[in-house]
Amino acid sequence: MARKEAYITGVGQSEVGVRLQRHPLLLTIDAIREALDEAGLTVEQIDGVFTYPGKVPSFLGFSPVGSDEIIEALGIKSKWHNGAMEQGAQLSAIGTAAQAVKEGLCRHVICFRTVYEAAALSRPDEYPMVRRDEVDGASQWTSPFWALSAACWTAQYAMRHMHRYGMTREQLGQIALNASRNAMKNPRARAITKEALTLDKYMSARMITSPLCLYDCDRFTDAATVVIVSAGDALDEVKCTPVRIAAMSASVDRYSWDQVEWPASYETGADLWKRTDYTPRDVDTIQFYDGFAFLPITWLEGLGFVGKGEGGAFIEGGTRIAIDGELPLNTFGGQLGAGRLHGFGFAHEAVTQLRGTAGERQIPGDPKVAVATSGGGPLAAALLLARD
Repeated sequence: MARKEAYITGVGQSEVGVRLQRHPLLLTIDAIREALDEAGLTVEQIDGVFTYPGKVPSFLGFSPVGSDEIIEALGIKSKWHNGAMEQGAQLSAIGTAAQAVKEGLCRHVICFRTVYEAAALSRPDEYPMVRRDEVDGASQWTSPFWALSAACWTAQYAMRHMHRYGMTREQLGQIALNASRNAMKNPRARAITKEALTLDKYMSARMITSPLCLYDCDRFTDAATVVIVSAGDALDEVKCTPVRIAAMSASVDRYSWDQVEWPASYETGADLWKRTDYTPRDVDTIQFYDGFAFLPITWLEGLGFVGKGEGGAFIEGGTRIAIDGELPLNTFGGQLGAGRLHGFGFAHEAVTQLRGTAGERQIPGDPKVAVATSGGGPLAAALLLARD
C-alpha cells in the first residue's frame, strides 16, 4: 500500500426511512458506529471530521448535523474538520478528506452526509423552514422564475438532449426501472421501493416538469451515510479491505444556468481521467448521482463511457446498465430506488461492490474499479475508487 495515498477503510449507513422518529444526530452516530466496526477502528483513532454542507439552520431537514456536533457528541480529538456548501458537490467532502490524509494532517477521517427532509416536513414545528422576503446566492438565478426545484433546470437540460439527439422517454425511463429493480435487492431500500416499477407505470405517471415524471425524481428520505478515509501509512490499524481513492475531480460552474452549455458533470468527468492511468474501459461498475433520472446520462457522456448525445441509445432496454450487464449502474437502487441520500450513498455502494459484500445485488466477477459521482448541474464531483 502506498504511504502517501488515501483509502476508504470503513462505510456505514443508518436506517433509511421516511418520517423517522429517531433524531438525526443519533442516525449519524448509528452510521459512524457501523463504519468504525467495519474498519476495526475506535473513536479515539479518529482525528478528522468532514461533511457536506455542514449544518443548515434555514432548513434543518436538508442538513441537520454539523461536523462540530459529531466532534462534541463522540469526544473526537480533531486535528482538521470541515463542513461547507461552497465546494464541488457532496462527494467533495470525501475528496477534501483524502487531501488531508495525504498531506499528513489526519490519519483517520469520518466523512458523513445526514438528511432528514421527510421527517422535517412532517414535523414543521420542530424543524421550521426560514421564510425570507428576499433571495440571494444561487437562488437569485432561479427563484424569480419560480424554478424552486432543481427539477426545473434539470428538465431543461433533458429536453434539449431530446431535441438535439433524439433521446426518448422510453430510453430515459430505463434509469428509473433499473433503479427500482436493484432497490428490490437492497434490504435498506424497503421503505422507499416496495415493488418493481414497470415501463407502463412509468409512462403513465404524472409529469413533474417535462420530460421528467414522478419516477424520474428522487424522494425525500431520512438517513445518514458515513465513509471513513484513512492515510496509507495508517492501514496497519484497520482490519477491512482498503479501497484506494485513485483519482478525484470536481467543478463548480456559474449558477446563472441559462448561460451554461453543458452541466458540470461533463467538465468534471473529462478532468477525472487526467489524474489517473485508469481509463473508462477499466471500470467495473458506475454509481452515478440520480437525484433526477437524466443526470446519470450526463455522467455517462461526461466521463466518456459514450459520446455526447449517445447516452439515451446506450441505456435503451436497460440490459447494458443492469447488475449483470456490461456497465452495472446504481446497483443499490440509486436515489430513485433507495432514497435521497444526497450523494454519499454512491460512494458507500461503490466500496461495498468492490469488497464483494453486496449480497443479492453483488455484480458478477471480481470488480476492482468503480466510479462514484454526485451533482451534475452547476456543480459536480467524482471519485475513482480501486481495490488494488
